[in-house]
Formats: sequence, structure tokens, C-alpha cells
Amino acid sequence: MFFKTQKLNQVASLGRAISTTTLMKKFIRSFSAVTLAAFTLNAAPVLHAEDTVKVGILHSLSGTMAISETSLRDILLYTFDEINKSGGVMGKKIEPVIVDGASNWPLFAEKAKQLLEEDKVACVFGCWTSVSRKSVLPVFEKDNGLLFYPVQYEGEELSKNIFYTAEAVNQQATPAVDYLLAQGKKKFYLIGTDYVYPQTTNLILFKYLQLHGVPVENIGGGLRKDDSGKVISAGKYTPFGHTDYQQIVSDIKEFAASGDACVINTINGDSNVPFFKEIAAAGLTPASCPVVSFSLAEDELRALPTKDLVGELGCWTYFMSLKSPENKSFLAKWNDWLKTENYPGVVKEKRAVDSPMVLSYDGVYLWKKAVEKAGSFDVDKVRTALESGEINFAGPGGKTTMQANHHTVKNVYIGSTLANGQFKILKTFPEVKGEPFLLKGLDEQLEKKTAAN
Repeated sequence: MFFKTQKLNQVASLGRAISTTTLMKKFIRSFSAVTLAAFTLNAAPVLHAEDTVKVGILHSLSGTMAISETSLRDILLYTFDEINKSGGVMGKKIEPVIVDGASNWPLFAEKAKQLLEEDKVACVFGCWTSVSRKSVLPVFEKDNGLLFYPVQYEGEELSKNIFYTAEAVNQQATPAVDYLLAQGKKKFYLIGTDYVYPQTTNLILFKYLQLHGVPVENIGGGLRKDDSGKVISAGKYTPFGHTDYQQIVSDIKEFAASGDACVINTINGDSNVPFFKEIAAAGLTPASCPVVSFSLAEDELRALPTKDLVGELGCWTYFMSLKSPENKSFLAKWNDWLKTENYPGVVKEKRAVDSPMVLSYDGVYLWKKAVEKAGSFDVDKVRTALESGEINFAGPGGKTTMQANHHTVKNVYIGSTLANGQFKILKTFPEVKGEPFLLKGLDEQLEKKTAAN
């Protein structure tokens, strides 16, 4: 199978902004990254090299992104322990090799090179921001490494050396729009943080909404055009850490006066606090103008005033509130592990589980099954197994199947925020096939629609 890495805007996808208060509360999670790596190697039972397989963990354990990414390190360590307890992978115990990307995008590339060329890991689980993924991508392609990427992203990319367990746009944004259209919404205000993920997602939605009969004048937030007049971006954007949403919310209130409007929110991090406070102060409610958010999950909600978000919507491929046997068992085992594990830096109290964590967990089991199908840890053989369409895993969010296009088939859920920071599931879209490339197809469909009219 031939892949060509797609070139996108290299604007840094800085992930979710972190509040200073939250940073102080969770500082311990990034404080002992080096200690954790040393502990993992020194405190583990003595095993001969032939009894183990090295697997890399490449996340930010310090710096701005440590608050988000340490949770992914934690869930990976849990998953490795769970697999090792059941016999390992083809009889070999997983030996984690933990490196700290330190929220430094060039450093991510250096650490990826270290994992592949010096540590000789069989595969790597890591990265959060799109810019960190793009930083390491050339390294994985040069050294023929294998990266599993677990965080929702903008798509328009495909590499033979990356498997994306993350939500693609058609596994989050477009299902949310479908739900809102079915609820009778006719006007859509697009707002987000000013970087590549919201910009690309909203451009896709701008075209998707038109294709589904929503006129341009019913798409709020504004348009950006190039010199030829072509729309290159849609929506209203604010910088990371933005706090003054009074005028924007005033515009939204005017836009929503007809009673049939909603808001598509791709604001990241703690800017959501003043945004939703202003929404509440303006008298906008989920009944009058619902807001669906694509960057707020259970882990972030712990740091936000959920009283201002009750009834607002989220769309993910996992919610902690899922009532499946697999999720119940997963959460029980995860909580038991937190009580007994001895890794330094792992916070034990008041933990939440969200979609990026579960997609990391699923990714390890997909890799394990592919190795066992291939009968080898060889990257080319494992890739072939993953591309076969026969590798799947019944995880906490439901069955996940890897496709030949390196994206997964999985359930998508629409949820309504509760006061306790969980979600009430309103609708399930079963077995949605992840598609990384949407823009070209939407342009072609719009051209045909225009020509037909």
C-alpha cells in the first residue's frame, strides 16, 4: 500500500491551554519525569533482553502540555502492566522506554530518533499536538518506525508509519452537525482557538453545512478569503488564553435571536471558562442555543465550572459514563491499579478517564493483536497485519477496527454535560469509518450541486 505524507499548514497545534491553577494542582504529574523513567528501568524485575520487547512512550512530561499528556503516559503504563500480567506479547514482557518531549516540538523529533535508533523500540505510543506529530513524522518515515497517535485531529494527512487511533473530523465534528440538523437547527456559529485544528475543522464544516442545505448567511463567525476570493477559513477565532468574550457572545446572541441557532465550539483549554460564563450571563441556554464542544472532555471538565456547562453538548468516541460491560471492567481495573501501582508521578486521586486515554489503551491492544497475527515484531509485517482490516479490539468505547487507511472504525457518541463533569449519552452513531481526507470530496460535491442548480 502506497502512502504519501500530506503537507499541511505547520502552525503549531498547541493542544488544550492550561490554567495556572490547574497547573499548580497537578504539578507533581510533571515533576518526576526523569525519576519515573529511571524507576521503570531500575525497579522492574530483572529480565533477560530476549524475554522483553521495548516499547516507547513519547509524551510531554514537563512544560505546558504535561497536564494533558501525563494522563496518556499513565494509561499506557497501566496497559503495559495489564498485558504483562496476562503473559505479555508473544511471550515477551513489554519494557516501557519513557522519554519526555517537554512540550518542545523539535525535542520531540530528537526523542523519537533516540527511541528508534538507540533504544531500538518495536513501536511508539505518543504525541498530543499536531505540531509534535508533524515534528516526529519525518523521523519515523526515515527509520521506518511505528507511531500510534491517539488525539483528535484535523485530518488531511496519511503516513505509512503512523496509525491514527484518534478521532478524524468525520468521527466528531460532522456527526455533531448531523445531530444538530436533526434537532431542527438551521443556523451555525463557528468559534475556535486560532490554530490549525479549529481552522481546518471549521473549513470542512463550512463546506459540509452548505452541502446539507445551510446557506452561507446562516453560518456565523465570519469568513476569510484569499486574493482570488476563495474562502480559506470560516469562523471566529481567538488566541490561546483569551478571556474577553463579551462582544463575541453579544454577536452570538444576536445571531441566535431567531431561535434556531447553535454554536460549534473548538475553543481550547481555559478560555472555555470565560466563554461559557459569558454565554450564561447573556441568558443563552442549551434550550435556546446549544453549544457543542470538540475540545472539552472529562479530564478538562474537572478544572472547569461545570454549573455553567450543564446541558451543553460534547462529541467523542468514548464517554466515561458508558454502561457497557467492557467499560465497567476497564474502569474497575484502572482504579484498582491506581491504588497499587508504584510509579512515581502518577496521581491517584480524583482521576477521570477520557477519549484520548482510551484511544491510547485501544492502540496498544491493536498493536499487540497485529504482532500476534504477524508472528513478528518487524514493523513491515506488523503494518501489513494492521492494514488487513482484520485487527480489532472490544475496548471501553466499543469495538475498534483498524482500516487499511490507518484510521479506525468505531462508535461515535453525542453527550450532554452533567453537573458532576460526566456526560449523559444522547445518541450513538455506530461503527463510523474514519476518513482523513474530506476537503477535496466536499469541494467536488459542492461543484456538482452548484452545476445542478
